[in-house]
Amino acid sequence: MNEEIFYAMALTRLTNFNFQLALELYKSAGSAQNLYEHRYEVTDFIANCPPRMVEALKGWDAAMKRAEEELKFMEEHQVRAISLLDDDYPQRMLDCVDAPLVLYYKGNADLNQQRLISIVGTRQITRYGKDVVRRFVHELHELCPQVLIVSGLAYGVDICAHREALACGYDTLGVVAHGLDQIYPYHHRDTAAEMVQHGGLLTEFMTKTNADRVNFVRRNRIVAGCTDATVVIESAAKGGSLITAQIALSYDRPVYAFPGNVGNPFSEGCNHLIRDNEAALITSAEDFVQAMGWQVDKVRRQALAEGIERQLFPEFTADEQKIVGLLRQTNDIQLNIMSVKTGIPVSQLAALLFQLEMKGVVKALAGGTYHLLM
Repeated sequence: MNEEIFYAMALTRLTNFNFQLALELYKSAGSAQNLYEHRYEVTDFIANCPPRMVEALKGWDAAMKRAEEELKFMEEHQVRAISLLDDDYPQRMLDCVDAPLVLYYKGNADLNQQRLISIVGTRQITRYGKDVVRRFVHELHELCPQVLIVSGLAYGVDICAHREALACGYDTLGVVAHGLDQIYPYHHRDTAAEMVQHGGLLTEFMTKTNADRVNFVRRNRIVAGCTDATVVIESAAKGGSLITAQIALSYDRPVYAFPGNVGNPFSEGCNHLIRDNEAALITSAEDFVQAMGWQVDKVRRQALAEGIERQLFPEFTADEQKIVGLLRQTNDIQLNIMSVKTGIPVSQLAALLFQLEMKGVVKALAGGTYHLLM
């Protein structure tokens, strides 16, 4: 048994979904096991820890017993638990202030591959919405064959995105609002089974956790946090997909939306996101790829196949020098963070990083991270 996983599972139970406090405790203590071993000195880690939490963290017995039960289920059903300290943990989530301490995963997709996007929208999908999902996913596959499609396995846009991803050869990840001892909605169990073989199912919830309304909101931050961008396809004026979009914006992740007819209730959400400059308008996968700077993927593959000759004394533009200077200070930075620190838009930054790759100066790593080779 991985003891750190065990204590992290128990800590999640004790903090009762107080995400930010749990993460602060975890990081301050250095590990969940260290927090357990110093459970009577919690204020040494966080001086202003709420008194109720200080008391709760003195009694781990019930939480540890529950963690033991979960470990038994995991072993019997080929479920993996991934903690913040694991290399397999979605690295994009590490920048989120409310990242879950533990994720439960059943599947085979790399959660840190170079390209991940979430596709979300209404559960009351229209024919127009289905056509947009199908066209977008299939066109995206032609432009960028290596993308993990993430959604929430719900009715409507979610399940449509999963099924179209599978149909065109993409892996797809379902982030669910319950434990992995069930599938909700039950009608999606066959698609879920296929996803386990070509993607996976991911959750922060232990077994015996039902798909309650509040859990869907909690789930949405993982959908937004583990991906590079969120695409909204059909949404009413209120709904879970808009919550996901707002969370993505709070994480400094780009949001894109397909417009719909004025007056159509299932287009109001997308149209409002675009109107309020919270989402960029796109009408095709090509729009999305250009906005993300992913149009270089095909060129990069060709260049890698032919071999890149590193320049001994490369010359840099002013913007390239900004990137190199930042990576010299702090290497292995994700694209979104680099954009914030340099002030260069993501689409422009991706093209600059490609040029630096061609010069043999940087290398793209899993999770949208870049490494300086100089």
